[in-house]
Amino acid sequence: MNANARIQWLHKKLTGNSYPNSHRIAERFGISPRQAQRDLDFLRKNLGAPIAYDTARRGFYYTEPFSLPLLLTSDNDELYIPEVGSVQNPEELAANESIIQMQIPYSATIELSDKLAIMELTPYITDKLGKGRFTCEFHSVEKFIGALIALGSEFRVIEPDWLRERLLNAATLILKSHKVEN
Repeated sequence: MNANARIQWLHKKLTGNSYPNSHRIAERFGISPRQAQRDLDFLRKNLGAPIAYDTARRGFYYTEPFSLPLLLTSDNDELYIPEVGSVQNPEELAANESIIQMQIPYSATIELSDKLAIMELTPYITDKLGKGRFTCEFHSVEKFIGALIALGSEFRVIEPDWLRERLLNAATLILKSHKVEN
């Protein structure tokens, strides 16, 4: 997962008072604790996030409300790049650069009973809620739906309703287009 996705996840956890730390970030994304610390430093130093460390909770938190800024990026650029506000003359930007808003990932509660299915969704699972329910986070709705369909086992979308409806509509279209005529 790229740095942008990690920063978005980190922002969501900081906003939700989850007190993430570099070891939790490293474990979640399969990166080194040092890289996770660089992500925290980037958020603090480059984006101006008011981050502090709580020793009692062993994690970071926002000391005041904070929103992620608008960023410049190229379609193939996975590196951090400057804030829009730091650009003096927008006409000087290269034609292949585009402006995007960093977005918080989508979140869903999924019910799974098959251990293999749970393992398959591990990249998306952020919390175990008990009774076979899991919180999943994803940036691409289409990829997540594809991952659910590819499980090959039973699952149930608890929430959000819009995701459940989208799955049902897709299933209806698939069944309709593959109906066997007698």
